[in-house]
Amino acid sequence: MAILEIKEYGEPVLREKSLAVKEITPEILNLIRDMAETMYTASGVGLAAPQVGVTKRIIIIDGEEEGLIVLVNPMLVKSEGEVIEGEGCLSIPGVYCEVKRSSKVTVKALNESGEPIKITKEGLLARALQHEIDHLEGILFVDRIGKVKRQLLLNKLKKQKN
Repeated sequence: MAILEIKEYGEPVLREKSLAVKEITPEILNLIRDMAETMYTASGVGLAAPQVGVTKRIIIIDGEEEGLIVLVNPMLVKSEGEVIEGEGCLSIPGVYCEVKRSSKVTVKALNESGEPIKITKEGLLARALQHEIDHLEGILFVDRIGKVKRQLLLNKLKKQKN
């Protein structure tokens, strides 16, 4: 296992649409293991493949008591409710803001064995699923807030980097 470099805001790969995984190969399984090692080392709740520079439709979530949740080619099939809560991202360190998300979601995907699965989550895990699936579309959580607030946050981020 290896800890991968987490790509940060401004890296073009974070804005690319990810490609579907056609087959679960040993390379894909290695990537998933490395992503898990990277996420846990960075104390993250979730991680999408683009965040480590790979434009494949793979996300992982720390499912708390159920352990690591691996989703290959995830698709949001149902969302309900609404919640506005603070959110951050490993690719935009030190930036947190209120983001509107669905409070409950259902996602279809393949697991790491290539078997179809369907999961329904609420609360933090629902938000994490939406956040990570956004990454696969090249969408960052700061894209989901108003322009003025986004500019203030991004200015703060630039100051942190200097």
